[in-house]
Formats: sequence, structure tokens, C-alpha cells
Amino acid sequence: MGHAFTNQKPVQIDAGQVKLEGNLALPEGTHGVVLFAHGSGSSRFSPRNNFVAGELFNAGIGSLLIDLLTPREDADYETRFDIPLLTTRLTAATAWLQQYPATQALKIGYFGASTGAAAALQAAAEPENSVAAVVSRGGRPDLAGGNFLARVSAPTLLIIGGYDDGVIQLNEEAYAQLRCKKELVIVPGATHLFEEPGTLEQVARHAAVWFKRYLD
Repeated sequence: MGHAFTNQKPVQIDAGQVKLEGNLALPEGTHGVVLFAHGSGSSRFSPRNNFVAGELFNAGIGSLLIDLLTPREDADYETRFDIPLLTTRLTAATAWLQQYPATQALKIGYFGASTGAAAALQAAAEPENSVAAVVSRGGRPDLAGGNFLARVSAPTLLIIGGYDDGVIQLNEEAYAQLRCKKELVIVPGATHLFEEPGTLEQVARHAAVWFKRYLD
């Protein structure tokens, strides 16, 4: 399950002092591309994000999975939770999508997991990123902070597991601070990582519907 699906092409993204490794997949005739912001300790090879990206591809939506941190940075526990740094990296990847020939005309969405969801919402609050939609999976949108949450204009979908105790309340609090079009979906019987049979499929289905609605 740890392998990327076969339609991906490796890309490199300049982000200031570092180069980020990414995998880009664009189905024919797509109108949108989803930039994945993974959680702490994860990478562009995240099996869950790759599964969702594969389902989006089947639904006609492109994806860019990147390593938001270099291997050295990822080895530092504190850096993994440095939301402003993750946001800066996401913004650099967004700028890359906006000028890369194959993606510059496409609408951009963000899919954030865990701490990556906070970075996705912070980045979505910045107008220059022109984000068309955001989906958070088992995310910590609360870590984005109320100032950023209130400035997000992109339609935002928060997906959480019904057994993800504590995180449900944090999502509900963040949801209340969002002023954009928004929905909150609780997947019954799912824990934080959506490891229970059929639960990740539900996440992918909800995400595909949301992105189809706002990226097409």
C-alpha cells in the first residue's frame, strides 16, 4: 500500500533554500489539481494520501503530493509541528503550480491531514494562493488559529472519524470560526487514521465530490 499509483510523475519544487520532492498526476482533461499537505512524520508516499489521490485521479482530478519537509527537517520533532514553516512550503508549491505549464490554468485545491490541515487553512487564507476548495481529513484545523480561519474564503470540508475523541471537539470549534461555505462530516466507526475497513474509501468519496463541485 506504500507505493504511489502509476500515473504519477516526479517533480522538484524550489522553496527558498530547499528543494521539495513531489509526485504530480494529471488525468486527461482535468480542470483542477489538489495539493496534499500531509501530517507530521508522513511524506509524499503516505499510503492514505496516495489512496485518496488515486481515487481523485479516477474522478478526473489531478494531484500533487509533496514532501513539505526535507528528510533532515523531518527528523526534528519540533519542525514537524512548525505550522508557519509548513504553510510557507505549501505556498511555494502553490506558486509552482501556478507557473508550471501543465497546471497553470487549473483550479487548485488543498487536502490536509493532521497538522497539514492547519497549514492548508493558513495557506488558503492568503489571497495570492487562489485556493478554490479545502478538505481536511482527521485534521487539526484548530492549529491554524482563529485569525487565519476567519479569512479562509475557499469552501472547506472537515472530515473526522466518529471515534477520534478530542479531535471532533477541536474540529467543531474550528468549524465555528470558518466564515466560508463549509461542511463537517463525521465518518461513523473511524478512528484518527481511518484504518477501519471502508472508512478511507468514504473519505475519498466525500473529498472527490467536494473537489468536483468546486474545481470543475
